[in-house]
Amino acid sequence: MKFPRLKEKYLQEIRPNIQKKFGFKSVMRVPRLEKIVLNVGMGEAHANPKMMEAALDELGLITGQKAVKTIAKKSIAGFKVREGMVLGCKVTLRGNYMYEFLDRLINVALPRVRDFKGVNPKGFDGRGNYNISVREQIIFPEIQFDKINNIYGINITFVTSAEKDEEAYNLFEGFGMPYRNKN
Repeated sequence: MKFPRLKEKYLQEIRPNIQKKFGFKSVMRVPRLEKIVLNVGMGEAHANPKMMEAALDELGLITGQKAVKTIAKKSIAGFKVREGMVLGCKVTLRGNYMYEFLDRLINVALPRVRDFKGVNPKGFDGRGNYNISVREQIIFPEIQFDKINNIYGINITFVTSAEKDEEAYNLFEGFGMPYRNKN
């Protein structure tokens, strides 16, 4: 069975390097990528269902997996949100899909961002998970620029088994995440 390129790199290079650097006795203690969640929030989705369907289709094209609608769990009057209202869509990637997406994000999509200086190294949450936002879905090569109606942002969350941000930082550095200088 052929593994995705980044999964092979993790198993052969990244995992042994991190285990050695942090002194983990067990291979199971070494941080690993568990899942990647892509989320598109569209407050006006309830007013324009065609826009929501387009976002679902485009997210499916980007990830290779079917997107699902996200629905409000409770009403919030200040935001004019009612329970059961469609607010956006999301996709959760695991396994080979996750590694293929990460490879395309790092090597194809992020370099296509205009004036790209790297991703923010401060996007960690204190528990080893990492968040970035992409302002436009058109950086992904699967999206045909002339066929889209609206441009929207995508929030990408990388969930790891790391307990500390430093461990997760080294994990993503091994994958080749283009971090901005820490100045």
